[in-house]
Amino acid sequence: MKVAFFGTPTFAIQSLQSIIASKNHKVVCVVTQPDKPTGRGGKVQMPPVKEFAVQNNIPVLQPERISNEINILDEFAPDIIVTCAFGQLLKQNVLDYCKHGVINVHASLLPKYRGSSPIQWAIIDGETQTGVTIMQTELGLDTGDIIIMEKLDINPNETAGELFGRLADLGAKLLTKALDNIQNGTATRTPQKHELATKPPMIKKEDGKIDWSRSAAQIKNQIRGMNPWPIAFFQMGDEIIRVHRAGNVTTQIKGKVGEVITADKTGFVIQCGNGTIHIEQLQSSGGKILSYREFLNGKKIPTGTILG
Repeated sequence: MKVAFFGTPTFAIQSLQSIIASKNHKVVCVVTQPDKPTGRGGKVQMPPVKEFAVQNNIPVLQPERISNEINILDEFAPDIIVTCAFGQLLKQNVLDYCKHGVINVHASLLPKYRGSSPIQWAIIDGETQTGVTIMQTELGLDTGDIIIMEKLDINPNETAGELFGRLADLGAKLLTKALDNIQNGTATRTPQKHELATKPPMIKKEDGKIDWSRSAAQIKNQIRGMNPWPIAFFQMGDEIIRVHRAGNVTTQIKGKVGEVITADKTGFVIQCGNGTIHIEQLQSSGGKILSYREFLNGKKIPTGTILG
């Protein structure tokens, strides 16, 4: 089949690669978000999917709203549209444009974790399992019928960034299988159980702020889910300290909420609302990511200090 691929971030590249590598399908064009200024300098950068497409000599289209410019696909005559972390809601004219409509690669076990941040929220909520769903797109947000779904275990210390990579690989594998089944007429479509749906909010920078009154296990999950962005943080005096990784948690009560219990070469242990947590990697404002030993070598923190 001729495929128009709609995607934007790095997560979508594996899915795009899988179609290119397949024998039965051809990517005729890539549709992605417009180039945007990023960082403090405001340098305009291409979306990762565009960079990959350009390197592979695939035509790239960057409409502000594809629903308003669907005719730009006319010269490519795609049989199906595949979306993967595209970043635009599609209207009915896009859903009806191709013979086989639109299918989407979504990184959760739908109907749980609909929306834009399913990988992060699965970790933040302490899930031990997630997965990928290939679904037939309809007007509702991630409400379409399930074509293929496969589960994946979440490792206990895995960060969102690490899980991103494994889910991207799984999504790529399932996508080509779904395309083959659609082409062969063997694809099944199972309606979602909408009463079980969850739609957590988009992750924001302020979601990284650590509330030490929460349990140690909850805080560890927050740290894992906020890595690689926006990174969990706490305040120490006037300084913001970012926490990239945490280790062991206990259910012990050894001090006040937010109190530094240990801060030496044996560990950096903080009292939480329920239990203690060992901080493994930290970063001062403008500094490098350091192990707790390296961090404490340069910044002495007395035991008994209460962190904000």
